[in-house]
Parts: sequence; structure tokens; C-alpha cells
Amino acid sequence: MSHHLTRWIGLAGSALLAVAAYLGGALPHSPLRPTPVSIWQGRHGPLVVGAWLVGTALMAWAWWSLRDRVPSARWALVTAGLWLVPLLVAPPLGSRDVYAYACQGASYAAGINPYEQGVSTLPCPWLDTISYIWRDTPAPYGPLFVMISGAVVRATGSLYASMALFRLIAVAGVALTAWCLPVLARRCGVPVRRALWLALASPLVGVHLVSGAHNDALMVGLLVAGLAVVAARPGRPGPLLAGGVLLGLAAAVKVTALVVVPFAALAAIVGPYRIRALLRDGGPVVGGALAAVVGATLAAGLDFGWVSGLARGGDVIAWTSPPTAVGQTVGYVAALFGAHVDALPVTRAIGVAVLAVLLVRLWWRARTRDPLWHAGLALAATVALAPLFHPWYWTWPLTVLAATALRTGWLGVVTVVSSFLVLADGTGLARYTKMPGAPLMTLLVIVVAVRLVRSARAARRPAPVD
Repeated sequence: MSHHLTRWIGLAGSALLAVAAYLGGALPHSPLRPTPVSIWQGRHGPLVVGAWLVGTALMAWAWWSLRDRVPSARWALVTAGLWLVPLLVAPPLGSRDVYAYACQGASYAAGINPYEQGVSTLPCPWLDTISYIWRDTPAPYGPLFVMISGAVVRATGSLYASMALFRLIAVAGVALTAWCLPVLARRCGVPVRRALWLALASPLVGVHLVSGAHNDALMVGLLVAGLAVVAARPGRPGPLLAGGVLLGLAAAVKVTALVVVPFAALAAIVGPYRIRALLRDGGPVVGGALAAVVGATLAAGLDFGWVSGLARGGDVIAWTSPPTAVGQTVGYVAALFGAHVDALPVTRAIGVAVLAVLLVRLWWRARTRDPLWHAGLALAATVALAPLFHPWYWTWPLTVLAATALRTGWLGVVTVVSSFLVLADGTGLARYTKMPGAPLMTLLVIVVAVRLVRSARAARRPAPVD
């Protein structure tokens, strides 16, 4: 099939998703506790589910089919932009987070510390648009985004205008990614056209970053910009400091961006790795990042409570997080023998411990290999081993690995599967598929662990001598 026809198939999918958004998306006053059955039985239910399913399938197929045969970088940018047009003017899809952004901004604008009190304290004038679970929880976002949210609400004073402005901010983040990603791709020897296509044209970008207006779009844009500056100007203190500041600003939106900073410090080195070279060239990157995070915190007039707010993500239990799935499966097995075992705290703690060890190992390996590629792997590990996984989280590693990885098959598989995990109104299918979801994810964890162990043993085995 020609790439021109594929372009229009993807656009048709985007248009169908826009229809699903109008008829049954994450509308401000739609039911806050729907189920897949209630959605199907509701007004326009079959049409909403059908448009969402077919639209997602068409976009995912078009993106997947062109992953290795995009004609040019310009064609990739034009096509990705074309697919975003229907979603730019549609109601939010796949999440109600944009309403939480508005309410947290209203709290901050009213002088309330959103890291100490939930949005019900004000109360937020749009409280009935937010899911119940998040009304009394502190904001999990960084101080920069809290300030942005407050500025948006002050400037608009309206829920709908705030939603539009949050979406424009998300579009700006995607545009920043499109501008800076080619620098990383050229630095890593990856075709620019393929990197742009993988990072910008997937359904996750259109549905969750743009239509859902997630702040991940801004975080990823700043992160890619910081890595691009570091990659383009290694060994030069001024640009390296600026790159570090950009990475710090990304972390001031979502703290997980800090995972990339140690790898950026390695990418800043000119010549082979040496401790002195790391301090000389990596120091400005780390210093700039820390200065940006501290500066944003002080500018917001808030303490570091935003770090502890991240722990509330564990309130959501879904098998899409591998450590959570293992804990659920242990509980199911124990129940077969009449025992009640809550293994989630243990398996999640093990996941965090494994992540810490893995990040150190990846950084150690990156000293003599491509640190930018390892930065993408570090983001992938962070998403995989966190207590909570949302589909749009995958855009973090996907964007970096699109520009740094030569083998992208597994990237595509995870992206396509993630695109189908949340219905148009934000209902997560993982909540209703614990069986067989958790056991299947646990089986996948076992298979991956066995393969990794075998690969490590094979790497240590000495080569045969003729």
C-alpha cells in the first residue's frame, strides 16, 4: 500500500476518534464512575465504542505500517500534523487529567499549597469534573507546572478556556520535540524521518498528549530540547549549562525527567570517559538541572512536597504495571489456598529496588557506549518498574528511543498495545481485566527475566578458541 493512502487511512482514524470524543469522550460533566458495560448501554454507546476502536486501530495500523518506510522527514511532520487536526478541536480523549490541572491551578491561584491539600479544599469551582479519587490528594506535578496551571486559570477564569490553553501548551511541547529530535537522531546515526515518525505520529501523541492535553507533552519537549543541546555542544560549558537547565525544567514539570540527567552528563564528555572529564563536562549539566529544579521550587513559593506527592500514584491498582501485576497474581494464588495476602507493597518495593540497581548498571555501561540510547532505556525501565503505568507514560522512552535506537520493533508493539488500554472517556480497561491481565503480565515478567539472565550469562561466556 502506498504511503499516500496510508496517510489518509490514519486521518480517517483520527476523525473517528474525534467523533468518539464528541459523543462520549472525557466530557466535563459525564459520569465519573462508568464501566465498559454502562458505556456500551449508554446513549450512542455502540457508536462511541465502535468509533474509538476502529479509529484507534486505523491510526495504529497506519503508524506501524510506515515505521520503516517513511519517505522523508517533511512528509512525516506534515502527516503527523494532519492527523492531529481533528483531535485539536475535539473534547478531551482518554483522561480527565486536564480538569485536575485546572482545579490545581485554581487552588494555587487562591494561595493554597496544592502539595498539602487537595482541590476540594478551595473548593475548586469545577470540582464535579474530577474523578473522586483525586479530589483530596495532593498534586503530583512539579512546581513549574503548578505555576503554569495557576497562570492559566488566572488568565482565563474559565474551565473551557483553561482546557484550550492547556491543549495549546501541549501542542507547544510536541512542536518543541519535533524541532529538537532531529539533532538527537543525527547524533546517534538514526534516520531523522523514522525518528520523527515514531515519536510524533503514534496514537498516543494524538489521543493523550494533544487531545488529553497531558503535561507529559511539555515535559518530553523540554527533555528532548535539553538532550539536543547537550548532544550538539559537548565539552562547551555554556551550552551544557543551558542543556542542564532545560532538563531541570522538564523535571520541574514531572520529576521522573531527572532519570535522564546522569546520562546527559556522560553525553557531555569530549573524548573517553574519565572522572576528571565527567566533572569538567558533566558538572555544568548536573548543576544546571539542579539549579532549575530548586529555582522553580523557590519561585513557586512551595516546598519539596511535590516529591512526596508522587507516592499517591500507588492509589491506583492496575496490572499494566508489572510489579503491581505480580503482587495481584500472588494474591490470587494465595486465595486458591484460602489465604489472604496483600503482596502489593512488597512487589512494588522490589520493583523500585530493581529499578535503582538497573539504573546504576545502565549508567555504568553507558560510560563506554552511547549514553543517549541508555537514557532512553533508563526511561523505559522507569516506566516499566513504577507502581503505576498510564499509556501516555510510554511517550517518554518512546520519544528518546525513536531517535537513539536502531531496533524499534518492541517499541512499536508496546505503543500499539498501550493505545488500546483506555476507552474514549478515560475508563481504563485494566480495572476490569484483572483476570487474566495480571497473570499474563506476570508470565511476561518471568519470560523477560529468564531471557535477560540467559543473555547476561552468554555475554560472560568466553568465546571459543579455534
